Amino acid sequence: MLRHTEVAAHWRGRCYGARDVGLSAQGRAAARHLAATLEGPGITRVQASPLRRARFLGGLLARRFGLPLEIVPALAERDFGDWEGQSWDAIHAAHGDAMMGMIEAPGSFRPGGGETTLELAARIEAWFAGLPPHEGTLAITHGGPVAALRGRLAGQPVRGWLALVPALGEAVRLPG
Repeated sequence: MLRHTEVAAHWRGRCYGARDVGLSAQGRAAARHLAATLEGPGITRVQASPLRRARFLGGLLARRFGLPLEIVPALAERDFGDWEGQSWDAIHAAHGDAMMGMIEAPGSFRPGGGETTLELAARIEAWFAGLPPHEGTLAITHGGPVAALRGRLAGQPVRGWLALVPALGEAVRLPG
């Protein structure tokens, strides 16, 4: 799995989740560099989230490896409902420690009316379970899905998932 690169400056410090935000100039340059340098032995499929910040890198990688780009909705970032577009500071000011519901009540807390933590985890787990075994799928996605899947595969409690979010442009190899 590979996390998208840097988003446009306007979105830094804001909740954007399932919103279709674009990359910064630096993010586009980093995506081009990744596409030119990423080692790809054994890659037989390139899949990407439908969100353009992942699709851009997915398209570059698919072309490099001579493969079609498959758009997979399950790879999209978490839906944060009406929190999306707001600054994280404004969300914290309005909701305070209720934000911890994403960790403390992962099956019932819906940030901004969006997706629960366990719904996100179930969505990305179902995608992973549906992959053919021993096939080289490269998935370009987002921090939330990567962390949720890594946490589930490692049997970690939700509280530990935040530490599993990869850096922008970081690749993570999963078992299987």
